[in-house]
Amino acid sequence: MKYVLFVCNKNAGRSQMAQAFFEKHAPDDIRAESAGDTPASEVHPEVVEAMKEVGIDLSARRPKRLTLEMQLHADWAVTLACGAQCPFVPSIVEDWDLDDPSGKPIDEVRRIRDEVEERVKDLLANRIDQIREDRRQHQLRMEQLVPGLVNEFGEQLSDEEIRRIADEILDSYEEVPVRSFVMTLANRRAREILKDRSATPA
Repeated sequence: MKYVLFVCNKNAGRSQMAQAFFEKHAPDDIRAESAGDTPASEVHPEVVEAMKEVGIDLSARRPKRLTLEMQLHADWAVTLACGAQCPFVPSIVEDWDLDDPSGKPIDEVRRIRDEVEERVKDLLANRIDQIREDRRQHQLRMEQLVPGLVNEFGEQLSDEEIRRIADEILDSYEEVPVRSFVMTLANRRAREILKDRSATPA
């Protein structure tokens, strides 16, 4: 499972539209979420209205604050003219320079809405393979997971075997829908396997 993160300052307009269009057009193995550095209290009413016109209801959605966890677990990030608040993401970050729909006449909001959808379609048409194949998140988790395991089991097992087991376990959690638990689960499972291996006579 891969994750694309859409970010704008208030998470009340462009990033909400981008997430919704991504959910509409994207394949099932890639999910989207959106957030903002200073989230508004609600999605802009003019954005809700414009999206309803194309069959997408955002009235129940609430802007979310961008967290470090979101940034670290994203495989790809898209910032929407967020300026200095652009997030750190260990993988690819691209910026879409789109107007803020807040307070604009409905015709302008429709234009922005349609441009957001076109950008999403372009992302899916031209960069979907890159998103699927990007291994930076996996490598980052390996760098976090392996040293502690080597420190604990390095006297009984080779670094190569420890790394291979950690690699296999992280791959097995690739489809976990909630990424915040991946490292905890992987660390626990790796320690169980390595403990059994180190206790077994060669």
